[in-house]
Amino acid sequence: MTTSKSRRVVVTGASGNVGTSVVRALSRDPDVGTIVGVSRRRPEWTVDKVEWVSADLGKDEDLEPVLTGADVVVHLAWLFQPARDPLTTWETNVLGSMRVFETAARVGVPAVVYSSSVGAYSPGPKDQFVPESWPTHGWPTAAYTREKAYLERVLDGFETRHPNVRVVRMRPAFLFKAESAAEQRRLFAGPLFPYALARPSMIPVVPDVPGLRVQAVHTDDAADAFRVAALNENASGAYNLATDPVVDAGLLSELLGARVVRLPTWALRGPLSAAWRLHLAPADPDLFDAVLRLPLMDATRARTELNWTPTHDAAETLSEFLTAFQKGTGGPTPPLADNTHAKELTAS
Repeated sequence: MTTSKSRRVVVTGASGNVGTSVVRALSRDPDVGTIVGVSRRRPEWTVDKVEWVSADLGKDEDLEPVLTGADVVVHLAWLFQPARDPLTTWETNVLGSMRVFETAARVGVPAVVYSSSVGAYSPGPKDQFVPESWPTHGWPTAAYTREKAYLERVLDGFETRHPNVRVVRMRPAFLFKAESAAEQRRLFAGPLFPYALARPSMIPVVPDVPGLRVQAVHTDDAADAFRVAALNENASGAYNLATDPVVDAGLLSELLGARVVRLPTWALRGPLSAAWRLHLAPADPDLFDAVLRLPLMDATRARTELNWTPTHDAAETLSEFLTAFQKGTGGPTPPLADNTHAKELTAS
């Protein structure tokens, strides 16, 4: 075990939306000596204390050299696409995560902090907030929620077999920051989605669909909670991460300057399904079904036990993200880079 002021922290998925923010947060902490950033593609971007390692969790690579000597593993790596190939996402997200957990236990890593999600939760209420004890069985038809829920069961068994490993399950709401705009556009809207359509003048109405009430949190704020959970030896179990206000049609209409139009669910799901079948959109409509059923989370435990104090509310977070989305803002790593926008500008 290293001393408290030179902790070695391994971060998988370190070049993504959450990973870059977690790496920055850890880099600023004086108790961290070394950060091992694990990513499929080694980025040119770096910060103090980071050592980059290339590894693909979707392949049966030997993770022992990467995890040996770590004081904590922060497991963030996740593959959202290809949504049309659930076997590929299962191999990376589920089997890859299991390899991380088991390797960490085998080489004697004392703590594992895993990024679960609001998506792991079973359907729940939209008019009250649920604690971490709410069931985590996900929504079975969506790959993302199914995989997140499955890993909750994996960790149940892992904790029983490895009682000496401190396990933390972070369950954030939807995570946004300016640097993630280009990536999230590719993942959920598709590379052909023109930036011009994201301008407020192009969005005259916001659909008000039953159940479309969700929560958001700024990625940097969530990253600070991950940092505390990784370094605080008293942190364990699950922590909800969410901020006020709840994101609904009313809030979106204020941010976009649009009017609200009440619609039945099928009026929105129908076009989403058609776009999916025609390969015009990368997001499976089953994920939309899951979003309509996600419960609202109570983040009291994170605020009290981790002393988590978000610096952005949900409205500020979405405003920042929407502005970046309209501009096609990207980040300094391969997952966050705005490659598609560069191609559009070249072709125009």
